[in-house]
This record gives sequence, structure tokens and C-alpha cells, in this order.
Amino acid sequence: MNKSPLCSSALRIILGDQLSEELSALKNIKPEDQILMMEVWDETNYVPHHAKKIAFIFSGMRHFALKLAEKGHQVFYKTLLADKAQKVDQSLFVSNNFNPHELTPRSFTEAVENFLNEKNNSFFEKIVITEPGEYRVLKLIQTWEGLFKIPVEILEDTRFICSIKDFKTWAGARKSLRMEFFYREMRKKTGLLMDTDEKSPLGGAWNFDHDNRKTPKDNQHFPSELKFTPDQVTIGVLELVQTCFSSAFGQLKPFELPVTREQALLVLKDFIDNRLPYFGDFQDAMVLGENQLFHSTLSGYLNIGFLSPLEICHAAAEAYQQSLAPLNAVEGFIRQIIGWREYVRGIYWLKMPEYKTLNFFNAKQPLPDFYWTGNTSMRCLSHVIQMTKQDAQSHHIQRLMVTGNFALLIGVSPQEVCDWYLAVYLDAYEWVELPNTLGMALFADGGFLGSKPYVSSGAYIDKMSNFCKSCIYQVKKKIGPEACPFNYLYWDFFIRHKPLLEKNPRLGIVYQQISRMNLEQKQMIQNDSANFRQNLLETQDFYGELKNKN
Repeated sequence: MNKSPLCSSALRIILGDQLSEELSALKNIKPEDQILMMEVWDETNYVPHHAKKIAFIFSGMRHFALKLAEKGHQVFYKTLLADKAQKVDQSLFVSNNFNPHELTPRSFTEAVENFLNEKNNSFFEKIVITEPGEYRVLKLIQTWEGLFKIPVEILEDTRFICSIKDFKTWAGARKSLRMEFFYREMRKKTGLLMDTDEKSPLGGAWNFDHDNRKTPKDNQHFPSELKFTPDQVTIGVLELVQTCFSSAFGQLKPFELPVTREQALLVLKDFIDNRLPYFGDFQDAMVLGENQLFHSTLSGYLNIGFLSPLEICHAAAEAYQQSLAPLNAVEGFIRQIIGWREYVRGIYWLKMPEYKTLNFFNAKQPLPDFYWTGNTSMRCLSHVIQMTKQDAQSHHIQRLMVTGNFALLIGVSPQEVCDWYLAVYLDAYEWVELPNTLGMALFADGGFLGSKPYVSSGAYIDKMSNFCKSCIYQVKKKIGPEACPFNYLYWDFFIRHKPLLEKNPRLGIVYQQISRMNLEQKQMIQNDSANFRQNLLETQDFYGELKNKN
């Protein structure tokens, strides 16, 4: 490319999960710089995303583009059905043209190339972009300099507390990378919930999980969700998704999600005022007909860029300081953000791309079709999946101890499970989804992230929920056609994987119990489990069918 010596403007690219004015790619922006945002087909269908997730991201992007334009920036936006980016104003998003141009770019690379060609390939001195959250997108961006013959600056994503470089330094030559020790470092770094000496935790303990396993009473009141009426921009997005993704998983409407930072801040305030005081006590609870309980649902708004981790944590810490929420609730909530969220991102970038291929148990069972339909007689799975279809959201215990637990027990392929989690949840991007699913839920990394497989029989689900009371299976029965499948699948899992797990120090009690079983008991457990898995194999491979439709 022949560069003009007078060229001094930069092309600043913002991706769909980078909707923050504090983004590093926007730092030191000059009036002559141009911003490019893109809706592209490849990002909508590499997994069969939930309809609400697509609408949420597109609406958030369009509102953010308008906000930047209103502040005087030169913003260009390529809508999904357009063949090129156009300068942003309110009229750009009012209506849709449902006859896409045959040259509509399918990828980020094609869209950027088209935009550069329109500028005669000599308008910009460089491309500036914040590092993406997904490895595959980073690999794509790293080809741009060679393809476009223009310098590409990939900047650190400063929206996180721990940089990728700092996490690698922390990991160093450690044999064990347990989150608890990383979390303590983040507490010290941020000063959150630290005593006056800045070395000791408030309350004398780093972790109050032992106080966070209560089950709500039958008449427990749960606050209603804060809902937002779609404006004209969002209505246009809903029309687009309804037309172009008619076979997408999940319910598109009602769509009442926040799509701007201002709305997300209202959700944060609502959580602090109405849910945080009880979050700790009931964070592991599950209730029929309820999806949010006392959880925040802030992860989707945090991961897309509307909110920052520290502003959320400081709001929670202030509630404790003002005696508006107890320490066990505030600590448990803050740990999820500065501890777990930062930790799994570090693990992702430390271990990719090999991490995605791990399959410790050599699991190969196809994902059951009811993960897409919710049509199963197991009440816990049916409820969680139906609520996921409705809301594109589900709290962490439902993900870990219901859908994840079941997939691990029956031996579903990690790739299929990871694709499902990435597709169906509003907050799912690969950097956060993959370690949580492959490492935490499936133990497919062999214990790199978690110290033991997180599996349970029906007893745990019965203890932490009211699901079992209305299920056709009997949670107290261990084997037989009326028994809760989680019961015999649980023991079968440990019997099948004894060579891999029996030396795990946290599973000694499990294998002591198995050693006391007689041969007949073990055989009945294994027979019931084998029959159950075979029945699942005979069901439709709905995952493949749905993916092909998109």
C-alpha cells in the first residue's frame, strides 16, 4: 500500500463486546480518526446463538454507536444486511432492508477490507483495536497487517483488573493454579474488603462460602426483575432477528433487557438495593418458576462493556460499609468478579489453543436433544433449560450442578457441551465460557482448573431446590426405573472412571463407599446407567440439525 505522508488518522475498531467509552482503542482518539463497528454473519452462527443474545448484542452495539456519534466522533457502522459501513446517525437504525446485497461481508476481515477499499487504502496510518476476548478472533486480527499492508495496534483490554501478562507472571512455575490464592492477590491489589493493615481480610476470613448454602422457605419472596421497554432502535433489531434468525434457539420476545450503560446502571442499583442482602444466603438455591432469585444477572452487562468490574465491586463494598448487606453476601459476590471471572480469563489465555481440545475422560456421548427443547421428564433439567430458552440466562449453580453435572455424568463430548453453553447464554463469550464449562463443569482438563469433578447425585439437587418434589422420578430411590437418574449415574461415573480418579485425595470417601458395594449392587448401577445412556443415543441429534439451519 502506498501511504500518503500527510496521512495521520487512525481507524479504530470496536467489537460487539467492547461497548465501553473507557476502551483502550478509544484512548487519545483524535477528531480525524474514524471508528468502525460491524455486524457480520460469521459471528452470529459459529454456534447457534440464542435469539435474545443476538438481539442484545446488536441493540447494544447500535446504541453505543449512536452515543459515540452524538459525542462528535466519526462513527461508521456496518449493519448485518448492508454491503458496506455507513456513517452513523439516528436514521441508520430506523428500518431494515431484508434483501441483503449478495456481496454482504460475512466476516470481520471482509468488512474491514471493504471499508479500507472505500478509503482507497491510503486514508489511515494505522488500525487500532483492543485485544478481543476470543482466541479465534485474535488469530484473525493478527493477519490484518499482512493482508491490508497497514500497521495494526492490538492494545491491552484495560477493562480487566489482571492483565493477560500479569496472570502469566502470577502463574509462573506454580504446580497448582487454584483460584483461591489468585483471589487473595486480587483482594490485596484492589483493597476490596481488606482490613486497615491492607494485608488481612475483613471479618478474619477470605471466604464465607460455608454461610452461603441456605434454601429458601416455600413462601420466600423474590424481587421482581427490572424491565425495559424497547425503543425504536431495539425494535428494529428485533425485526431483524425475527426475520433472519427465525430458527434460532430460545424466545426472542418479550425482550426487556437493558441495552445501554445507563440502563445497566439501574440494574446494578436494583441488585444492590433489593438482592445483595440475601445473595450470600441463597446463592446456591434453585426454585421452580424462578430464574433470578437473589442473583444479579450483571455478568451479561459486564461482559459486553456496559459496566466495569471495579465499579460493581465498589458498589457492593459500599453497601457493606453502610450496613445494607452482610459480609458473607458481599464477599461471595465480589469473589465471583475479581476472583473467578479474572481467574478464568487468565486460564483461557494461558492455555489456549490446546485447552479447547482437552477431553480427560474421552467423553463422546452426543448432547441430548432436550438441551435444546427442554422436553425431558427430569424436572430439574426441564426447568433450567426452559428458563434458559426464555431468558438466555441461568445462575451458576443451575449451570454447574444441573446441566453441567448431567452432561459430565453421562459422558457428553466436551466440545458439544461447550458449544451449547456458548450459544444459549447472554453472558457467554469463549474466554469466560470455555474454562467454566470444560474445566469446572466437565473436568475435561483433568483437574487443571478444579481439584475434583463437580458431580452430585439427586440428593444435592433435592437439598438446594424444590425441583424433586414434582418430578416423576423418586430422588430417594437409588436404582430401578423409578429412581432419579442422577443417583445411579453418579455412582456409575466413579466406577467407570476409577483408574483416573481413585488417587484423587478429595475422592477418598467416594471410593471407600464403592469398595463396600457388593458386585450385584455395582452391576445394577452400571446396567441402569448403560440403558439410560443408550436411550439418549436413540434420540434425534437436534444440535446438528439446529446448527445446520443457521
